[in-house]
Amino acid sequence: MTTDIHGTVDQQLRRSRQRYTQGRRQLVDLLVGAGRPVTIPELLDLGARQSQSSIYRNLAILEQAGAVRRLTSTDDTGRFELAEELSEHHHHLVCSECGGIEDITLPDEVEEALHEAVTTAQRDRDFAVDAHHLELVGTCGDCG
Repeated sequence: MTTDIHGTVDQQLRRSRQRYTQGRRQLVDLLVGAGRPVTIPELLDLGARQSQSSIYRNLAILEQAGAVRRLTSTDDTGRFELAEELSEHHHHLVCSECGGIEDITLPDEVEEALHEAVTTAQRDRDFAVDAHHLELVGTCGDCG
């Protein structure tokens, strides 16, 4: 799977007239391994071999190319994950105390009900929905 991800990210960057540098490749690998949205300090803790400013700059380029998604939590800290096109469709649990974000995959029947709600909203509001993201806000086990 990682090989396919790297090929896709390389293509996305080329379309943006950017190169897939070793530092950007490492960040993609770290995001794959993290399995959840992470902050820049967490990327450093996970072994990023770049300065904090280089990580931020490379993540911004990856985000602009469509390979990375930036999430802002209740603590206003930016967290980064691979774009859904490179991973799987999922939603998030957001802790209102610490700002942590965890991925959650909903059962098929819940996704189907959500899809029906989106279809109804599109029809009722004359609005074309491209994607949906659900965030469940509450308190995580560490803070609760």
